[in-house]
Amino acid sequence: MKEETIAYLSLGSNLGNRLNLLQKALFELGTSAGKVTAISPVYENPPIGFEGGSFLNVCAELRTSLEPTSLLDELLRVEQKFGRIRQQGQGYSSRPIDIDIVYYGDQVVQTDALAIPHPEMANRRFVLKPLADIAPQFYHPVLKKDTRNLLQQCKNKNPLEKLPTKLHRTQIELFAQLQFMAIEGSIGAGKTTLTKKIAEDFNAKLVLERFADNPFLPKFYKDPGRYAFPLEMSFLADRYQQFTDDTTQLDLFKSFLVSDYDIFKSLIFAQITLPKEEFMLYRKLFNFMYKEVTKPDLYVFLYQTPERLLENIRKRGRSYELEIEPAYLEKINRGYLDFIKGLSEENSLVINLGELDFVANPSDYETILDMLQSKILGVSP
Repeated sequence: MKEETIAYLSLGSNLGNRLNLLQKALFELGTSAGKVTAISPVYENPPIGFEGGSFLNVCAELRTSLEPTSLLDELLRVEQKFGRIRQQGQGYSSRPIDIDIVYYGDQVVQTDALAIPHPEMANRRFVLKPLADIAPQFYHPVLKKDTRNLLQQCKNKNPLEKLPTKLHRTQIELFAQLQFMAIEGSIGAGKTTLTKKIAEDFNAKLVLERFADNPFLPKFYKDPGRYAFPLEMSFLADRYQQFTDDTTQLDLFKSFLVSDYDIFKSLIFAQITLPKEEFMLYRKLFNFMYKEVTKPDLYVFLYQTPERLLENIRKRGRSYELEIEPAYLEKINRGYLDFIKGLSEENSLVINLGELDFVANPSDYETILDMLQSKILGVSP
């Protein structure tokens, strides 16, 4: 096996969801080209040599066993995957992603297809500044100057704005920025399945609602008027106890906490199922408990139409759910959406599932992960 070499890459984007494209490209490179071991802060700057939107730029350190030409091929593949097609003689233009090899160890490479060190790097402040953040003393093998000296001598003085957003080496590292994510949805939306997948893929502590153990649930579906209050009270007591236990007992081997419910769902369902007088009594007790529980720093709601929800309910075949009416599911959807209106946009995300099937289709699961990734990075999906 070939020994690893440290390569330094420059990445930029000025089309589409720029920050998310840079993050996705870094994840892809860490999977296919080597191991991303350092990432600079993100800088924003105007384009040079053409009219277009501002660029976001970063530099990354990559430990790779690929030869320079093979690494270039991999960079071109990643660029193409995320929407860029390089065309000879087209000149500079806007692009969703641009990845260049700045250094490949201390090697000097000069071919028709590849030049290392990058021949323009000493003239590009948007390369030198982020590079100086992660490799300030790396020496240019031809110019015999380190990155800091090259930056000081760079004639290009175009403004650079350092952004507060941080990019991450792996998806697990990105999701670990969360402390607690709650994934909610109406009955049959798939929230438990998605929660389990995320917990497994991103090393999260899993908290699942214990609804199957509730003795009042089958009775409620047969006689809602009689069993609504004891059902909602038992759910509230169980959720409060479970949340208190699971959110205060840290698991040092897990990156964050992910749950397939948030305790506020108790109030949403109670408002639908209980008559006014019982609901007012219920709410007094709920408000007392709700002050004591941990709130998610990202609240995700999986929206699905009542028709699709009923299809999913029939597929899983729980006998006591088969009598659920579409109007009841619509009320649940509306209750969740009204609750989300009161949350900050930074801490909430509504995913309209539509025709997405994240169980059967890996690409649909990737679409949902992309939305979550974008939200965690602090930009709109």
